[in-house]
Amino acid sequence: MSAVKDRGEKNREKRMSLGAHLIELRKRLFISAISIVVGAALGWWLTDVAVWEAIQEPVQRVAEAQGSSSAIIFPTISSAFDLRLQIAFTLGIVISSPVWLYQVFAFLVPGLNKRERRFTLAFFATAIPLFFAGCAAGWFVLPNIVKLMTSFVPEGGESLLTAKEYIDFVLKLVIAIGVAFVVPVFIVLLNFAGVISAAAIIKSWRVAILVIVLFTAIATPSADIISMFMLAVPMIALYFAAWFIAHLHDRRVERRNRLEFEPAV
Repeated sequence: MSAVKDRGEKNREKRMSLGAHLIELRKRLFISAISIVVGAALGWWLTDVAVWEAIQEPVQRVAEAQGSSSAIIFPTISSAFDLRLQIAFTLGIVISSPVWLYQVFAFLVPGLNKRERRFTLAFFATAIPLFFAGCAAGWFVLPNIVKLMTSFVPEGGESLLTAKEYIDFVLKLVIAIGVAFVVPVFIVLLNFAGVISAAAIIKSWRVAILVIVLFTAIATPSADIISMFMLAVPMIALYFAAWFIAHLHDRRVERRNRLEFEPAV
């Protein structure tokens, strides 16, 4: 009985084959897809209730403040239906984020040893709030971007925003910033899995800051420097927080290995 148990423990510690990884990946993707579809069904209902009004509110607010005519137009007969599907799908991604983020972590868990697997719950509990915080940050800077971009309309002109282009901009901004806020959690997870060290993370801090600034500049396609930095500063802070956690983990592992392999006196 003991021998069987030992063999089971060894099998669990062995690395998965490529075929097993692909099967595991397919399983995780299927669960994620189902959760997004369910979330999209709820998102379809939410779009009709309150989401569409919230999305067009920045445009209406700018029009009232500037005393101009700003409106969102639907140029084709199927535009409204297509955009509602797009909004519902995006809401499905947001609503189902606890499920698909967990699937990502569950797929990466085999790279952790027994002692470190207990931190999976901590990763999961951190990633969800950060994702929602990132989405909220993108939504928070949206009115500033809309206000600035419509301010270039010459006096006497009207700002007629094509619904598809406006919705694409809003949804991509919210989702992109949400995902970007979760990246530091994955950095810590890779450190715990032994893929990247804290020294490598801090060594690349200049490149990381450059990438973050470029990302926020692309995610906020306007001359609004304030909005860009409002997004960049917390992302940079999260990067260094990820390095600090990785640094503490590496020190703990180094100390444990030193005590384990240190010859007894």
